[in-house]
Amino acid sequence: MPKNKWTVLPKSIGHQSKNRWRDPKAGTASKPSRKNNFNKGQPSSSSTSAKSTSGQTKQQAHQQKRHQEPTIPFSTDDAILLIGEGDLSFAASLVSHHGCANVTATVLEKNLAELEEKYPHVSDNIIKILSGSKCKILFNTDARKMVPFATKKSKDGPAQTGLMDRIIFNFPHVGGKSTDVNRQVRYNQEMLVDFFKRAVPSLAPGGTIVVTLFEGEPYTLWNVKDLARHSGLQVDTSFRFQAAAYPGYHHSRTLGVVKNKAGEAAGGAWKGEERLARSYIFVRKDETPKPVVSGATGANDAPLGKKRKLGGDDEEVAKKRKRGDDGSDESSSEDEG
Repeated sequence: MPKNKWTVLPKSIGHQSKNRWRDPKAGTASKPSRKNNFNKGQPSSSSTSAKSTSGQTKQQAHQQKRHQEPTIPFSTDDAILLIGEGDLSFAASLVSHHGCANVTATVLEKNLAELEEKYPHVSDNIIKILSGSKCKILFNTDARKMVPFATKKSKDGPAQTGLMDRIIFNFPHVGGKSTDVNRQVRYNQEMLVDFFKRAVPSLAPGGTIVVTLFEGEPYTLWNVKDLARHSGLQVDTSFRFQAAAYPGYHHSRTLGVVKNKAGEAAGGAWKGEERLARSYIFVRKDETPKPVVSGATGANDAPLGKKRKLGGDDEEVAKKRKRGDDGSDESSSEDEG
């Protein structure tokens, strides 16, 4: 049987949608066969689409994995200063879960009694913190007035050098001083400006300042990046803060635990650790930040040193008041950061 004879198509056929292949015997139009030279070496559209979809899926999965992996802005051997710690649950997680052994946790409250009045469960966290070899808790520390954590001054010696590798201020907020949004923004901006000025002298060479804020308004109105620039700092990077990376951590309100009419911690209150938040890492201008040692965190079995006293009988009082539960009632209210 003689083979079919196919008409020769012009080279511009790919750009002329009306021109079709014609079978001279059948007299009907048909699409070209894959055996023809016209399609030779060209991948099919379905194959190309499948490969493209597969590539996009892998890329999306990789991005999602990176998004889920928490960023830890410190190493276990860093000297870490924590500001405005509230119920001390973040500091406790750094020591007990991440294995940090040189943590200085500061609170605004004047003494242990005042701290326990706001956060009845705090004694559990205090005991965890003091298990660190160089860990301590400082009361009555105002972020706006704190003295430098630096080497001592001397007339003929070198200038003071900061001692802290990381200074972390999670969810700074002045508290419910005003219901007016503009005033609240201004009050918190003033507080952060003072904090940056006081924190910079405490930074060791290459040290970083980490400030964590909730996402969205009114927090974006604070313009934290611009505030830091006025103190000679620049943003190194920012990342999504993930509370789950710090087991035992619970967001605490500046004014203390939310209580019911009976004076007990209210169950089911709003929890700040469930809200989207972002951490900003600042470093001195024209200075390279000290790198975080990869894989240095998350050591649950890290060796722990002997305890350090709070001062006086405070540690003994904390032990006596230690509660029997795990402090899971640490809740938050959305009225502040």
